[in-house]
Amino acid sequence: MYSRSSEPVRFERDCPAVLVPQGDEVNLPAGTAGYITQALGGSYTVFVDGNLFRIAGQDADAIGKEPAEPLELPEGADDEMVEQMVWKQLRTCFDPEIPINVVDLGLVYEARVLPHPEQEGQRLVEVKMTLTAPGCGMGEILVADVSDKLKLIPTVIDTDVELVFEPPWNRHMMSEAARLETGMF
Repeated sequence: MYSRSSEPVRFERDCPAVLVPQGDEVNLPAGTAGYITQALGGSYTVFVDGNLFRIAGQDADAIGKEPAEPLELPEGADDEMVEQMVWKQLRTCFDPEIPINVVDLGLVYEARVLPHPEQEGQRLVEVKMTLTAPGCGMGEILVADVSDKLKLIPTVIDTDVELVFEPPWNRHMMSEAARLETGMF
């Protein structure tokens, strides 16, 4: 789902949120009014009282939205099928300030699907990713979002998402479509 809008919302219940770009966790009380400025990958960026807040997909009901449908894999799916779903899920992870997913931004350096060392038939996904800027306050939030979304994949019961800064990110790591979208040629 993609949206760049100013859709008005009123919080129907108290809702955990993350202040953008600082990354501070806050609680927005029921009755708070604001506007959805971005709806991408199942999470929402909401403008309230001069600030941006990220609302996780599992809290979509707080702003009158439906949570995403559960992911499904065919019975006996092999590692290649799981890896395809890993990359699909990574493309649902967005920086709340930039309407481009972490894959097209060039932030994901590696994603590997491995058999889980302790659970037969289950998987571990290892990811190496970076940020557009090392001091970004949303770094740990993006890492948690990647981990949480990968754990939604059937048979993936654990992740190891490592934030790395070598090589340093630059705009040339972005996909051509992402560079066009942001005007960074």
